[in-house]
Amino acid sequence: MSFEKVAFEKDSSKALKNKKLRKALVNVTDRFRAARLRASSQVEDWNELRASAREIKKGTIENLDKYLLMLEESVKRAGGKVHWAKDAAEACDIIVGIAREGEVSSVVKSKSMATEEIELNSAFEKNGIKVVETDLGEYIIQLAGEHPSHIIAPAIHKTKDDISELFSEKLGIPHYDEPEELTKVARERLRSEFLNAGMGVSGANFAVAETGTIVIVENEGNARLTTTVPKIHVALVGIEKLLPRYEDLSLFLTLLARSATGQKSSTYVSFITGPRRETDTDGPEEFHLVLLDNGRSGILASEKTRESLYCIRCGACLNICPVYRQVGGHSYGWVYSGPIGAIINPQLMGIDKAPELPFASSLCGACRGVCPVKIDFPKVLLDLRKQVVDKEGKSNRVGWHLFEMLGIKLWRLTVESKSLYEAANKIAYYLQTPWKKGKGNLDSLPYPFSRWTNERDFPQVAKEPFRKRWKKIKRELG
Repeated sequence: MSFEKVAFEKDSSKALKNKKLRKALVNVTDRFRAARLRASSQVEDWNELRASAREIKKGTIENLDKYLLMLEESVKRAGGKVHWAKDAAEACDIIVGIAREGEVSSVVKSKSMATEEIELNSAFEKNGIKVVETDLGEYIIQLAGEHPSHIIAPAIHKTKDDISELFSEKLGIPHYDEPEELTKVARERLRSEFLNAGMGVSGANFAVAETGTIVIVENEGNARLTTTVPKIHVALVGIEKLLPRYEDLSLFLTLLARSATGQKSSTYVSFITGPRRETDTDGPEEFHLVLLDNGRSGILASEKTRESLYCIRCGACLNICPVYRQVGGHSYGWVYSGPIGAIINPQLMGIDKAPELPFASSLCGACRGVCPVKIDFPKVLLDLRKQVVDKEGKSNRVGWHLFEMLGIKLWRLTVESKSLYEAANKIAYYLQTPWKKGKGNLDSLPYPFSRWTNERDFPQVAKEPFRKRWKKIKRELG
């Protein structure tokens, strides 16, 4: 699988000029953040649960070979088949091969970022197999011919009007103003797809080594239809999605729903263990589990970045990230975006294909603070930055890095001295005059400061520092 080089700086600059996009991003992520905060605050031992989850994931990833073999045996024991895919091409070949063997002409898909990762839809279409996304957000993205913009809300960047126009163009319907009408259209179109499909393809939030169970969490019910109505069910699962024991699910389901959408539990939680049994009233005749590596073993090999594989794809880090909230998911150049995209995309794609992503962060640590498994994003990002600098050698990035380090040292020297700080404040106040634009922010400063001010606000330096103003206020208050 070949990748184009990620152009984060260029694409994010374009996104920053899209006011509609930025408004949509802030509105939706604000709702997710507020919901997560309410839900997590209702759990007294929330941080203890996060610490426990981290330890379980750590132990699982460090013993992944053992648990993968255990999972394979458990799935086979339940009547399923297991396939191993070293990369995207092999995964596509396996799944398309299963479809051909089953004489499948139509496929429905649900709940799988991994299928986006391997570009499975294109593989189906090249082989003359119709494929339809059934999650509403993914359905919208498929019609638009785009990648997801968010892990759990793939169409976060589109407004109601955008979707109405898209449906009208692609489905030949009138423009509808109400979301309920648009949802009704999608439901009607998708219902027949479920009934006619010969194969359902899904991902999984978790795969349990002990029992061979895959778990799918959703709110729409489409995944349940995808995995039960067609005669063949194929689950494409990254090898990092394992949990050792069935009892571990209660902990991770508690963390996932609250971190992702702020719910105590998602509307639908499906536990799937093998194909339909004689006593079952529904379910597929065949169950296939495709275990996807596609670069994950490379991440596993590095002790410094290994914790990237702890991720349970809740999206909380995207919702809190000050960078993602301004530029959206498409700026990250691939399927995964936000802080998790910044650390796994370079590792899965190759650091030479995404050298800008480790620098797409302020290192504020907010992502680490909300992560349900406590991934240390800043630590991983710093290690990846070092890899970029080491690989590029004496490049412009190294020069800019040295300039940043010099600036930080000068800033430290200044703020440690009261007299230097006051003198610097006075100098800055008079030097800023050519770039003033009334009250508020400065116009774009000259290079190299323009690298900041071309895309971000830069507040004017006040004539009277806050310390002096505060003394006056205290005197006035008595």
